[in-house]
Amino acid sequence: MAIDMSKTAAPKGKVEQRVVYESGNEMAAYAAHQINYHIMGYFPISPSTEVAQFLDLMKANGQHDIVLIPADGEHGSAGVCYGASTAGGRVFNATSANGYLYMLEQMPVQSGTRFPMVMNLVCRSVSGPLDIHGDHSDLYFALNTGWPIVLCRDPQAVYDMNILALKLAEDPEVRLPVLVASDGYFTSHQKRRVMTFANREDVQAFVGEKPPEGFAHVLDRDNPITVGPYMNEPDYINNCYQQSMAMYRAEAVYDRIRREYAELTGRDYPILDLYRMDDAEVAVFLLNSSAEIVKDVVDQLREQGVKAGAISPNIIRPFPARQLADALRGVKAVTVGDRADSYGGHGGNMTLEVKAALQTYENHTTKVVSRIYGLGGKDFYAEDGLKLFEAAIAAAGSGSGTATPGTAADAARVVKPFDYHGHTPGDPAKAPKRVLEPMKFEELKTGLITVTPDEASGKLNVRVPPLRNLTKKPKRIAPGHGACPGCGIFSGLELFFKGIEGDMVALFHTGCAMVVTTGYPYSAHKATYIHNLFQNGAATLSGVVEMFHERKRRGELDHLGLKDDFTFVMITGDGGMDIGMGPAIGAALRGHKMIILEYDNEGYMNTGAQLSYSTPLGHRTSTSNVGKQQAGKVFHHKDTAQIMAATNIPYVFTGSEAYPIDLVRKAAKAQWYAQNEGLVYGKILITCPLNWLSEDQDGSTIIDQAVNSCFFPLYEVERGVTAITYNPEEKGKKVQVIDWLKMMGKTRHLSKPENEATLREFESEIERRWTVLKAKHEHPYL
Repeated sequence: MAIDMSKTAAPKGKVEQRVVYESGNEMAAYAAHQINYHIMGYFPISPSTEVAQFLDLMKANGQHDIVLIPADGEHGSAGVCYGASTAGGRVFNATSANGYLYMLEQMPVQSGTRFPMVMNLVCRSVSGPLDIHGDHSDLYFALNTGWPIVLCRDPQAVYDMNILALKLAEDPEVRLPVLVASDGYFTSHQKRRVMTFANREDVQAFVGEKPPEGFAHVLDRDNPITVGPYMNEPDYINNCYQQSMAMYRAEAVYDRIRREYAELTGRDYPILDLYRMDDAEVAVFLLNSSAEIVKDVVDQLREQGVKAGAISPNIIRPFPARQLADALRGVKAVTVGDRADSYGGHGGNMTLEVKAALQTYENHTTKVVSRIYGLGGKDFYAEDGLKLFEAAIAAAGSGSGTATPGTAADAARVVKPFDYHGHTPGDPAKAPKRVLEPMKFEELKTGLITVTPDEASGKLNVRVPPLRNLTKKPKRIAPGHGACPGCGIFSGLELFFKGIEGDMVALFHTGCAMVVTTGYPYSAHKATYIHNLFQNGAATLSGVVEMFHERKRRGELDHLGLKDDFTFVMITGDGGMDIGMGPAIGAALRGHKMIILEYDNEGYMNTGAQLSYSTPLGHRTSTSNVGKQQAGKVFHHKDTAQIMAATNIPYVFTGSEAYPIDLVRKAAKAQWYAQNEGLVYGKILITCPLNWLSEDQDGSTIIDQAVNSCFFPLYEVERGVTAITYNPEEKGKKVQVIDWLKMMGKTRHLSKPENEATLREFESEIERRWTVLKAKHEHPYL
């Protein structure tokens, strides 16, 4: 049912409430903690990451019992959530953009097998190219997944809809997972006044204290079930029909639930939010946050005598087609604003659905104008809303409004049925110009470093001159990047690059190193650079490598006058060897001639310092907080070098800028093996002062102490044989682990008596791994 909110007073609430001043992400987390879900599987991605962060902080302080499971990627987080939901409990998640697309395969599985859960989609642009700001391009991918979708235009709605969503998902007539969509960085991060239930018990009384009885799950030994069977055609279409009917029933169920909620709280979310639509002749249809902005424009136009109105749905799956057609019955023209394009469809998804609704319910008089707006987080102001209304006003007074004009005068009156709003024409005079000249091959191929195979030992002999002799080699990354003061990424990378002779093609995973060096229209990279997402960099560079060698074999590159083969290097970090581990192992097993170099800063620093699998035990991050119930990360760090060594690639190494000659020597070896035998993997520990809570100038010292404590040992695995390249015990430089930890604010809590058990466990694991490494060093067949 459509309700005109300009005519209806909100009922008074019946429960005790209190006022908070919080953002949309905070309110999603707050609602989840009041519900007290059983499980949240998650993976960090901006702008939804804060939801897990806030829940982790509350967990550390003992405010809820939700089990937070950091997955290896969004696909994994979706699997965690699906598995948990089949086990009968309540499940929660939050994601955005490419992360949602990565889990997209799992979405129809969850809805098709009818296991409820709630997921917040904090809407963001889907790359490429990469943009992390808010639009609806991820939301539109969700339309065909079989999940009911409710919308949130402000933080208040985020809180309320998260409570409504669970009750909707678990209703026996629906029994589907529900998506709660809000606008990234607009709703998710902007703080607003929000009314909340004062008592958790009232929230749980509304949704029910536990999942409804009668839901089949995999933990009932007296009622074993098969989940997700293989189906043939007649059964599968019946399953889909049942799911479809459940989706359409969700509309009536939602309408009933929102009325119950309105009676409790005084806040109502009708299926359609209609603003001054009772006598409107022109209207604008928008989703989420921009729908609130356009209401001011309606008021301004009304003062000028224009009968304007605004429409915004609170639920788009199922799509409220009949209600919308009825609401537009007396409207001459409506502009539908889509914050994403359905490329080639002559309008965005909402435009197409509005047109279909009007056709289906025999509203043949309302003209529809489509405008794509606000992509990539482009701000939407009242002036932009006025432009959308002007298009509707012009269409309302232009006859057909969309006919092909016959004269110049007609052309001026006819409104384009589809267009973008807010794009700007290119100016050839302002075309980006090359700022950095390509480096000369002779500058890169110095001959100062020599690598020769030793037939007797089967290893490589490397001669590295004094580092001062290598200063003549140009830096491959220009100093004009935007890294934080004290960031160790580029000092570490440039030191490694000193050992690479000749031309190089680099691929960077998403991460700090990528983000701070490629702000369009500029780039700090002096040589060819490619970006792809966290999980697929190794596969992408594999394709580049193989295409190079095949085109070279066919003679298609002869005209370029290449003086040597490229060295292909993939740079990963910020957790990229969690979500990207599978493709990296695949590339290693296939043996592509390339280098994978991981800069390990012990977290997902580019998204706000969440834990990654490389974060050590007990270390503080924004998703491994320290409080009375938790003292940092609760499991040990991932040894990616040893994992990659197990793939039997020709060369694996660890390095540190604190030991420059060692790192340059390993880089030279890495290049030789990558050009002659196969894939190479290297890992360098780098400092992140911002998130390690350390002084900018102490980075090299901290890294040195990490090596001397044996937390980050320097070694190489050459053709399967392990050799420690720096032994602090033999040098008399070994330090206590706690002496290293005290240098960083993120670990100082480990020196407190109450965290002694965690510290001892961490020290024990470091010593165990160091002992195993020494055994491998002493015994070449280990």
